[in-house]
Amino acid sequence: PGTGLGMACLMPDGTVVVSEGGHATLAAGDDRDAAALAWLRGRFGHVSAERVLSGDGMENLHAALAMLDGVEHAHRESIAITAAALDGSSPRCVETVDRFCAILGSVAGDLALLFGARGGVFITGGIAPAILPALRRSPFRARFEAKGRLRDWLAPIATSVITRPNTAFIGIAARLAEGRRD
Repeated sequence: PGTGLGMACLMPDGTVVVSEGGHATLAAGDDRDAAALAWLRGRFGHVSAERVLSGDGMENLHAALAMLDGVEHAHRESIAITAAALDGSSPRCVETVDRFCAILGSVAGDLALLFGARGGVFITGGIAPAILPALRRSPFRARFEAKGRLRDWLAPIATSVITRPNTAFIGIAARLAEGRRD
């Protein structure tokens, strides 16, 4: 998650399977998610994972939670939401970031199931490294594994956050060095 929500799979043979998975319909993980998604559907129609799991998505989630609580909402930028969550100065921002992490865990678990990602799920982008302390204490991992009878299949799959900036350029440089332009 960052400006959008990209998803891809690195296959054992080195092939990268790209997708537009961030635009897949987002499922609710609990009743509060369902209520927030219902409010967002009223505003946007289709609610994709990216509609919640991106910088703009965090702002959307914050607005939805405020509306659910009957609180007049003043727009807040995602960077301000993140800062207020990390320093604990706003309970709504803390909830927003915790719920963002939980939903990210649900989507990452879905992705692991879809791709059979036994080698791990790696999260990159601008948001996860910025909220790493919140991500570690959040329900991310519990929601990653909360897949009913497939919990035991998901439990051994590692989840990691890539903190190195500009990782995409490393992959591009490697492809170019191989003479590939795909």
